[in-house]
Amino acid sequence: MELTVGSILDGKVTGITKFGAFVALPEGRSGLVHISEIAYSYVNEVSDHLQEGQQVRVKIIGIDKANRINLSIKQVEPPPQRRPHTGGGGGGQRSGNGGQRQDRGRPVGYVRQAPKEPTDFEDRLKQFMQSSDSKLSELRYIEKKGSGRRGGRNRS
Repeated sequence: MELTVGSILDGKVTGITKFGAFVALPEGRSGLVHISEIAYSYVNEVSDHLQEGQQVRVKIIGIDKANRINLSIKQVEPPPQRRPHTGGGGGGQRSGNGGQRQDRGRPVGYVRQAPKEPTDFEDRLKQFMQSSDSKLSELRYIEKKGSGRRGGRNRS
């Protein structure tokens, strides 16, 4: 059996490191599952997800010029379905912030509209960039406002 990119095989974890896990494959070969290819969720410690001697199903995602085999556990299964965003309904007011920052710079009676769910990559990217720009300008405003106060105290 020749090992090729895209093949899905059964293997056995033979070693765990900070950066991933080594897996024994058929024909006496072995490969590495990088920490980023273990699960779709964030993996802080490889040992939280895998143990030596554990049987795993892996997909070959690469073979480099030195014949090292790169494996993935997470690509064997389809990605988990994301729960649809419900908007949290709060009439535009943020919860958990102690009443701060509500309606700053907005007309009285302004009700924040729930963002429409992006349909494609471009819409998602546009929404992300708008949100990011908004957060950055808010942070700059807070930073400028706070540094002026501290500067005034130190000069006296």
